Amino acid sequence: MTLSWVQIVRIGLVQMCLGAVVVLTTSTLNRLMVVELALPAVLPGLLVALHYGIQITRPNWGYLSDTSGHRTRWIIGGMAMLASGGYLAALGVVLMETQFGLGLALSIFAYALIGAGVGASGTSLLALLATATAPRQRAAAATITWLMMIGGIAVTASIVGAFLDPYSPALLLRMVGIVTLGALLLTALAIHGIETRVGAEPARAEAPMRFREGLAEIWDEREARHFTIFVFLSMTAYFIQELILEPYAGLVFHFTPGQSTRLSGAQNGGVFLGMLTVGLAATGLRLGSIRHWVVAGCLGSASALAGIALLGATGAAAAFVPIVIALGFFNGMFAVGAIGAMMALAGQGRATREGTRMGLWGAAQAIAAGGGGLLGATAVDMMRSLSQTDATAFGTVFVFEAGLFVLSALMALRVINHGRDRGALLVRGE
Repeated sequence: MTLSWVQIVRIGLVQMCLGAVVVLTTSTLNRLMVVELALPAVLPGLLVALHYGIQITRPNWGYLSDTSGHRTRWIIGGMAMLASGGYLAALGVVLMETQFGLGLALSIFAYALIGAGVGASGTSLLALLATATAPRQRAAAATITWLMMIGGIAVTASIVGAFLDPYSPALLLRMVGIVTLGALLLTALAIHGIETRVGAEPARAEAPMRFREGLAEIWDEREARHFTIFVFLSMTAYFIQELILEPYAGLVFHFTPGQSTRLSGAQNGGVFLGMLTVGLAATGLRLGSIRHWVVAGCLGSASALAGIALLGATGAAAAFVPIVIALGFFNGMFAVGAIGAMMALAGQGRATREGTRMGLWGAAQAIAAGGGGLLGATAVDMMRSLSQTDATAFGTVFVFEAGLFVLSALMALRVINHGRDRGALLVRGE
C-alpha cells in the first residue's frame, strides 16, 4: 500500500515543524548575537556550522531507521531532540548577556543537539516518504512536503517577528518555547499510525553499510558525481547569505529584531512562491523543462543578490524587502529540481537502503550549508575590518555569492542536460 494524499500532507506537517524550529536558530538568534550582543558574525556562523556538521551523521541515522523496522520512533525522537536544542539555544543567547562563557557552552551543546535532531527526524521522514510513495507521486509528494516546510519557516518567522517587538529576553524564551513545544506535539499527532497503515516498516538489513563505502558507491556513478558537485556548489551559494542577511538589515537599514525576523519570513515566502510556480508550470501547464527553471533560478538569484548589494551602497531602503522576496523566489525555483532528483535517487542501488542513501545526500547538502553559512559570516567579518562602511563589506560578499550562482547556472546547463533532463520528468511525474 502506498501513501494517500492526506498522509503525504501529514508528513508535510512534520517537515513544516522541522523548518519552524530551525529558522529561529538560523535567523532570530543569529541576528540577536550579531546586533544586540555586538558579537562577531563568525560566532553564530560557527554554531550554525556545528549543527550542519553534526548532520554528517545522517547516513547513520538513515541506516538505523532502515534496520530498526520502525522509522516513526526516529522521527518523533529526533523532533524531541530538535525542540530541546532550539529552546536551549535561545536560553544560551539570553545567558550570553550576563554570563558569556556559560551561555556559549550551552549554545554549543544546543546546536549540536539541533543537528542530531534534524538528522534523525529529517532523514527518517524522507526515507519513509521515498519508500511509501508511488513512483508517479514522488515529484508531487516532494513538492508538497517542501512547500509545507518553507511555509512553516515563513509563517513562524513572520509571527515570531510580529510578537518579538519590543524585544526582551523573557519574551524570546516564551516565543521559542511555544514554537518548539508545538512542533513536537504536532509531529507526534501527524505521524502517528502512518507507517503501520501503509506497511512501510523497513526490512532488517543483513549487514551495515559504512559511510565511506556508501559514498564511494555513489561517487563511482558519473552522473551522480557531477550532480553532487552541482548541489554542493549551488547550496553553498544558497546558504552564504543565511547568516548575514538579517545583520545586514539591522546594521545598514536599521531594522529592529522583529523587523529583521519578519524579513526572513518574507524571504521564505518568496521561496514558497518560487517552488509553487515551478510546480504548477512544469506539472500542470508543462511549460519548460526543469533545466530551464534551474538555470533561471540561479541567474535570478545572482541578479537579486547584486541588487541587494547595490541597495546598501545607495541607501535605497524602500526596495530592500521586495528584492529579498525576489531572491527567495528564484532560490525556490532551482531548489525544486534538487528535491525531485534526490527523491528518485533514494530508491536506486541496493534494496532497503533508502534511508542510508537519503542520509548520504543529506550529509552532502549539510556540509555545503554549514560551509556556506560559515564562509559568509567569516567573509563579512574580514571585510568589515578592511572596509570603511558595513554596506561595502556586506555588499562585497553578496556579489561573490552572486558569482557562485552564475557558476551554478553554467554547471546546471551541462549536468542536467547530460542527465537527459531527468529533472523535468521527475517534476511532471512521468
